[in-house]
Amino acid sequence: MRLTRPRVEPLDPASAPPEARAELAKLADFGGGRVLNIFATLAHHPELMRRWLVFGNHVLGKSTLPARERELAILRVGFLCRSEYEWGQHVLIAQRCGISDEEIARIATGPDAAGWSAQDAAILRAADELHADQMIGDATWSELAKTWNRQQLMDLVFAIGQYHLVAMALNTFGVQRDPGVPGLP
Repeated sequence: MRLTRPRVEPLDPASAPPEARAELAKLADFGGGRVLNIFATLAHHPELMRRWLVFGNHVLGKSTLPARERELAILRVGFLCRSEYEWGQHVLIAQRCGISDEEIARIATGPDAAGWSAQDAAILRAADELHADQMIGDATWSELAKTWNRQQLMDLVFAIGQYHLVAMALNTFGVQRDPGVPGLP
């Protein structure tokens, strides 16, 4: 089920609570001068937004994961959770990280699609396993551990978990895609 209208309307930054305005002003740079709907929606709860942004900033920009691999995982989560907003925003980020349109389309098919390296397939499989079983299986963990250190493995679990949480919030609040953002395949 996908909501076609917001349950929680995004706030106009000018009418946001004073404690959210400064944060939203900083976030406008992330949206190319416009406050993205996710942030304008979370502005209804400034303390939650402020604290969530700290963790989200780690996952998106300061973790030990290479950007390309992080985006493969996030896109797989967005697809599995049927989160149009998450998928679309991260398609744009993935393209900036060098992920091809063909690879983005293949993410929907999953880890068994032809063309993935063993490592890329393991990243997608980790997202699938965490989504279905709330745990990465031994074979997938072992494949990832061939090239990643312990911190990277931990960051992957938290990235996948973070974006499951985000997908749940986006889908439940009915956050609509921002202009120019693609939908699910």
